[in-house]
Formats: sequence, C-alpha cells, structure tokens
Amino acid sequence: MTIEPFAVAPIATKIHLVSVLVAAVLGAGMFVTPKGTPAHRAAGRTYMASMVAAALSSFFIVTKDPVVGPFGVIHGLSVIVLLMVTAAIWSARAGNIRAHRRFVIGLYVGAILGAGAGALVPGRMISRILGYA
Repeated sequence: MTIEPFAVAPIATKIHLVSVLVAAVLGAGMFVTPKGTPAHRAAGRTYMASMVAAALSSFFIVTKDPVVGPFGVIHGLSVIVLLMVTAAIWSARAGNIRAHRRFVIGLYVGAILGAGAGALVPGRMISRILGYA
C-alpha cells in the first residue's frame, strides 16, 4: 500500500477522491441511523455536498477514452449524479420522502458502489494505492 499515487495526483483528482470517500462513509452510516433527525439532515447535507463536489471535480479529470471532447462515458454518470442530487433534495423539501429515499439509495448504489467498483480495476489510482495495479 502506498499513498504516492494520491500525493502526485492533480488537485481535481484529489478533490474527487476525498469527496467520494466522505460520501461513501456518510452514506453507509445514514443507512443504519435514524432518519429525519437533525443529525440525519446534517449528514445528508454533507453527503449531498460531497456528491456534488465529486461530480463537478470529475469534469476536470482527463479521461483516457474521450467520447465527446475531453469527456468520457464516466462523465455522463457525473451529470446523472447532479440531476439525482437535485431530485433528492427537491423530493425531501416537498415532503416526498419515498422518492427522496429512492434517489438517495440510487445515488449510493450507482455512484458510490457501482462506480467505486469500477475504480478498483487494475491500473486505476485506487488499485495503485492498494498495491495491486
């Protein structure tokens, strides 16, 4: 295990990784803690801000397989994340907790677990940090 790939990474990549890790930890915690409490709302705000930071920072990360200009397929996921964050917040504020729950679970499963699994592919930064690249 080595932190060197992170240490030499561009700032956008560092912001992206830290934001994703914050969202992953907070999201996991929110699944097992009481809903609707002040702590839940505070963690939710931080989770959503982390998801937005992760999505926005991704647009400054150069892809090796561009599809449209400098952007690749994974950047499409970032657009979806921004739309789902907006929908989740809107649903909660409108009192539609069922929709809010679906959007938040979808965000976690798709963006954190799904894209996170893709980040573990050998050759990616996480695999280099973990030492199996």
